[in-house]
Amino acid sequence: MSHLNFLSRRARVARPSVLTLAVLVVGLTACGSSSDVLLPSATAALDLACQQPVGTSNVVVGSGVAGDPSLPEASSGYKLGKRASVGRDYMVVTANPLASAAGCEVLRSGGSAMDAAVAVQAVLGLVEPQSSGLGGGGFLMHYNATSKEVIAYDGRETAPAAATENYLRYVGATAATGVPTPSARTSGRSIGTPGVVRMMELAHKDHGALPWSGLFTAGIRHAADGFKISGRLADAIAGNRASLLRDPEATAYFYEANLSPKLLGTTLKNPAYAETLRSIASGGANAFYTGPIAQNIVNKIKVTSGGATTTVAITPGLTEMSDLANYQAKKRVPVCTTYRGFEVCGMPPPSSGGIAVAQTLGILENFNMSANGPTLRDDNGGKPSIQGVHLVSEAQRLAYADRNQYVADVDFVPLPGAGVSSMTSKTYLKQRSSLISLTRSMGSATAGTFGPATAMGVHAGDGNGTTHITIVDKKGNVVSFTTTVESSMGSFHMTNGFLLNNQLTDFSPDPSDANGLIANRVAPLKRPRSSMAPTVVFRLNADGTRGDLAMATGSPGGAAIIQFVSKTLVGVIDWGFDAQQATSMINFGAGNSAVTGLGGEHPNLDLTNASANDSLVVGLRNLGHTVNTAAQSSGVSTIVRMQVGGKPVLIGGADPRREGIALGDGVTP
Repeated sequence: MSHLNFLSRRARVARPSVLTLAVLVVGLTACGSSSDVLLPSATAALDLACQQPVGTSNVVVGSGVAGDPSLPEASSGYKLGKRASVGRDYMVVTANPLASAAGCEVLRSGGSAMDAAVAVQAVLGLVEPQSSGLGGGGFLMHYNATSKEVIAYDGRETAPAAATENYLRYVGATAATGVPTPSARTSGRSIGTPGVVRMMELAHKDHGALPWSGLFTAGIRHAADGFKISGRLADAIAGNRASLLRDPEATAYFYEANLSPKLLGTTLKNPAYAETLRSIASGGANAFYTGPIAQNIVNKIKVTSGGATTTVAITPGLTEMSDLANYQAKKRVPVCTTYRGFEVCGMPPPSSGGIAVAQTLGILENFNMSANGPTLRDDNGGKPSIQGVHLVSEAQRLAYADRNQYVADVDFVPLPGAGVSSMTSKTYLKQRSSLISLTRSMGSATAGTFGPATAMGVHAGDGNGTTHITIVDKKGNVVSFTTTVESSMGSFHMTNGFLLNNQLTDFSPDPSDANGLIANRVAPLKRPRSSMAPTVVFRLNADGTRGDLAMATGSPGGAAIIQFVSKTLVGVIDWGFDAQQATSMINFGAGNSAVTGLGGEHPNLDLTNASANDSLVVGLRNLGHTVNTAAQSSGVSTIVRMQVGGKPVLIGGADPRREGIALGDGVTP
């Protein structure tokens, strides 16, 4: 049985009322958190939708008054004191307050979760260009509450038709032709055909309630009127200066006339981005994939030199107008598996996220995770136990071994055995769980075998210029949407007010190794493997069919996305945390190496004296883990649906490691 009881456990949420509050005391289960739910009474008349509580009052996000969470402040590795938010009918969680506000206003106006997702992405591409944008791609999970259908939408970038298996490592066919300059990432070779605009249009046609043309209003307004540079954006502008100065448009936008970085709080206007959004609003995705915008994208990919101070040679990419015009977003069958009375649905290939999360949970299902819960429970997610971190990390090592070996774009390279069903089989995962010792880390794992198969080489890397959006609308429809430009500031190439991705560096630059062809090698029109893991969770009915929504979550973070999402799911399902606690909890986990990561930005870790005073670090070291306590920049956005006083509410949590907030209608029935 799951340690979580959504119907009766209590959770701590922010008080959204400005006038009258009533305390609804909810009965505890053994796994409940340390405080009661505080929600406004049904008699509170004030409409608090899309407002943020500040002390005993509230503020409209984006108003610029005291307490407005969109007011810029210096970037922080971890913001203390974040509390869960509550929504009666709808909720949106993003990594930026202005984006959350834009999505919430769409929901307030009767828009669907998909409508809100379009509005959110339009704003995020402006205010958080280091993480996502029109020049990138994404994966989106959609749940239709009426039909109970889950669809996975694939907006992953593609390699150009002219790409070869050596596209990222040689300018021509062989080493004799030289390597891409200034590097594979900063050259035109890293830029894949953007997919997010076409994917959003496809999903909106299926699930939109409001006209497409009206969903870009907030993005256009902020671009035209200006917004203040946030802490994380200021850091990205300063930290990527040398690379951005190679691009004239990026230089003019992000830097002052003397080439110094524009600073925290500076008002940034982007008329080119506003015009791009107007074109997409009126002309649909075709306005992006054909015509002047598309031509400007191709021209930028083919740039051969640039630099604000010196001329730098840049290897052009081989993208043509036909690559953009022919790009297709795809609907795919999600990866769904069961875990302790719940159904967990995630993204299928070309993302490895859904399979790896399903494998991690399937392995953990063979252990009593509730008995290995946190040793400390607090608003910041407490502190996980030594054995809890050990078990999750070992399960992830096994999952990453399979991911690295087998997962790629299945339109080009099939999965082993019978595919997803083989890799997520309960029998297979039980066998894999037997490889875990309770007293010693395995260090690294070997990929599983699925009968006769062609030997494949291994490629494990991908970047972290990504963000995540989680939305539930009034009808109960859900969007879990991870969107990305790959690394911070993408390829550093800018056009039409947005940055282009460097997504093709998610491919293996080498087509083969000593074990054979690498599944994730470059090929024409192929989509690079991802770790993005947008996830939606449901209760299981008594007959095993899909029941009510339980939660939705996801995160940025490169290959560590799988760890961040798994941590959050275990935190809610096994350890009874609310949405904010599970999101805020110490990040922990492992890829397929001896290193186990503990997010050192978290206040519940003691890093003094080389962490020798921290019981969790010492305990893991005693089990043979090589512990890395470097800060981890997750961006988890979580919504949990639960019952309070017999009525359904939505509890939202935004990652304290980024700048986001959860916003909803904030009034209980």
